[in-house]
Amino acid sequence: MELISFHNIQNFLIELPGWKFENKCLVKEFKFNDYMAGITFVNRLAEQAEGENHHPDLEIGWCRVLVSCTSHDLGGVTDKDVMLAKIAEELF
Repeated sequence: MELISFHNIQNFLIELPGWKFENKCLVKEFKFNDYMAGITFVNRLAEQAEGENHHPDLEIGWCRVLVSCTSHDLGGVTDKDVMLAKIAEELF
């Protein structure tokens, strides 16, 4: 697994509306109509992440979930992080 270049990350962000590249992570805040909808989203995303053996950082708040994808062992974004971001979009 290799880190993705900044240029390629920018290209991926075109395909991922609302996502940002911050602190070596792909980041997006998802907003929900109620708290439990956010919890359901987190549970579904966690199942997918476990199946891929690649796990995002998740921050749960009132009617919002912050998803942050990075490859901690490599110190940046890889194809697996882009894949997780796309999965999050599909689940939302």
